[in-house]
Amino acid sequence: MSMDASYLQYARRRYGMDHDRYAWSQLHERPKVAWPNGARVALWVVPALEWFPLDMKGKPFKPPGAMVTSYPDLRHYTLRDYGNRVGIFRVMKSLAARGIRASVAMNAAVAVRYPALVSACVAQGWEILANGLDMDHLHYEGLPAGEEQRLVTTTLDILRRASGQKVRGWLSPAKSESYATPDLVAAAGCDYLCDWVNDDMPYAFATPSGAITAMPHPCDIDDYQILINNHHTEDDFTDALVDQFDVLFSESAEGGGRVMAISLHPWIIGQPFRIGALEKALDHMLSRRGVWPATGSEIVDAWRAQKPA
Repeated sequence: MSMDASYLQYARRRYGMDHDRYAWSQLHERPKVAWPNGARVALWVVPALEWFPLDMKGKPFKPPGAMVTSYPDLRHYTLRDYGNRVGIFRVMKSLAARGIRASVAMNAAVAVRYPALVSACVAQGWEILANGLDMDHLHYEGLPAGEEQRLVTTTLDILRRASGQKVRGWLSPAKSESYATPDLVAAAGCDYLCDWVNDDMPYAFATPSGAITAMPHPCDIDDYQILINNHHTEDDFTDALVDQFDVLFSESAEGGGRVMAISLHPWIIGQPFRIGALEKALDHMLSRRGVWPATGSEIVDAWRAQKPA
């Protein structure tokens, strides 16, 4: 059977990128970025406070951490709830002891169900980072435009009202986007987006409302990926964070500032037998001169002030 010639036709086929979201560039060829006070690495810690409904529909897929067994899956539901009731406070204590303020990726449902938790995060000086409505309302192509607009508006309205913050950043639940998601969150007043994992540094990301900043938020070294999905040990988690940092710190000597982003889930890393793995890695990083613990908004502002290409 012959293939129709139209199969090989693609209107966006050209040299370079097949979209207009950002210009093609390689990190080592970009202008060097200098962080405040001569810092070489910006340390960005992003704990996630999530709510997983018991009766998850899982459309179009079940996100990491979703319910597993038949309804009601109380074993997994209560473990996730452990993070919001217990684990997050261990993470807070560990970060506060090291002078680190986090950007907490929060579902709007958490702000509704646990308002005291929002107050605790704000009291720590943490930035609130929008993480969608809850973990069963994903953003994806095929979602009615009006419905996705409602999800974005509702999420940001709840989090802004609960925290008293502008809420400048957006991380989609499970990093799942439609083609319209960046446009919707930019139009709603967000300054940066964490869904794309194709860089180690911020870069300008085009939308009809103007450029927002794509922030590096890697999924390969977060606690869920290493400890739960890959079944590695706590020592492996420490080693992965240390190795990631050491390479970025080394590159910064010639390539300019870098971002060390750490994604955490308090129901995982907040367990008594795991919190030490995070603390060991952080102590290693902070033992180096030239490490700047910062929130996502602080990193974005410092990066934009230099107008790098």
